[in-house]
Amino acid sequence: MIEVAHLTKCYGDFLAVDDLSFSIEEGHVYGFLGPNGAGKSTTMNIMTGCLSATAGHVAIDGHDIFEHPREAKRWIGYLPEQPPLYLNELPEEYLRFVGEAKGLRGQQLREQIDSVIEQTGIQKVRRQCINTLSKGYRQRVGIAQALLGDPKVIILDEPTVGLDPIQIIEIRDLIQALGKTHTVIFSSHILSEVQTICEKILIIAHGKLIAFDTPENLERQLLSPSEVTILAEATADECAAILDSVRHITGRQLEDGGQGRTRLRLSTDLSDVHDLARSLFFSFAKAKKPLVELSVKKANLEDIFLELTEQSPAAAPTEAPAADSQETEAVSQ
Repeated sequence: MIEVAHLTKCYGDFLAVDDLSFSIEEGHVYGFLGPNGAGKSTTMNIMTGCLSATAGHVAIDGHDIFEHPREAKRWIGYLPEQPPLYLNELPEEYLRFVGEAKGLRGQQLREQIDSVIEQTGIQKVRRQCINTLSKGYRQRVGIAQALLGDPKVIILDEPTVGLDPIQIIEIRDLIQALGKTHTVIFSSHILSEVQTICEKILIIAHGKLIAFDTPENLERQLLSPSEVTILAEATADECAAILDSVRHITGRQLEDGGQGRTRLRLSTDLSDVHDLARSLFFSFAKAKKPLVELSVKKANLEDIFLELTEQSPAAAPTEAPAADSQETEAVSQ
C-alpha cells in the first residue's frame, strides 16, 4: 500500500529525517511513535505530499508522491496536527468545500458528507459554527474531512493532543472503528495510546526508524533485561561468592543494606525472570544465608521505549535501521 524508501529531509545543514525505509500494508492500524522532535510530523508531511524530500521516494499504491502527486493523493486522507479548519463556517459547509476540492459533486458529494458526519459522530453540531465547538469536536470535523473521497489510507498526526480524557477515549474508539475499513496511520508520543489501538508500531527517534513490529513481538524482543532485587543477611563478599555459582546473571549491583545485610540488584537475559529468582533462592539457602526480601521486576514497554529513544544513536537496536540524528518537529500547515 505505502512504500517509503531511503527518505531523507534536511533543513540546510540540519538532518531532520535520516534514511527512513518501511512498508505499510493494507488493512491495519499503525502507530507512529516517538518523542516530540523525533521526526514524526515531518515524515507524515512528506508522505502526504505536503512537504518535499531531500532524497528518497514515497509510493502510494504504486504512485510516486513526488512524480505523480494527483494520483497518489487520491488514496490519502490527512489530518495534520493543527486541523485545517475554517472557524467561521459550519461543519457541513466546510465539508462541502473540502469535498468539492477533492472533485466530488452533486449526489455523490451529499452522500459522502452525510456518511462522514455519521462516522465521526458530529450530527448534532453539523450546523453549529466551528469556532464554537470543543477541541474534541473540531478534531472530529478534521477527521471527517480526511474521510471525504473515500481514501484507502487515513493519516492522523497527533489526533488526541490537547483533548480531555473522555474526548481521548472517543477519538481512540473512532480510530479503531476506521481501522476496520481503512488503513490508518496515526502518530503519538503516548505509548499506552499506541498499544491500545494499533496492530503494528513504528518507533522513530533522532530522525530514524529504530523498531517496527507488532506490540506483542516488540515486547518479546525488547523487554529485557529483567531484574531481581534481594536483601540478604550476608556480607558483600559472601553474596559475590554465591552469585559466582548462578548462571544467566548479566549485571549485578551490590550495596550495603545495613545491619550486616547486602542489597543486590541483578539483571538477567532469561526470558522468564522467575527462573533466576528460583536459582537465587536455592543458592542462598544452600549457603545458609537467609533472604530477607526478594522481588522481581519485569520491564514494561514504556521502559523500553524510553531507553530506545533516549540512548545514543549508535546503541539503538537494529530491528529497523539504527538512529543517527536529531530533528526539530514539523512544518506547520
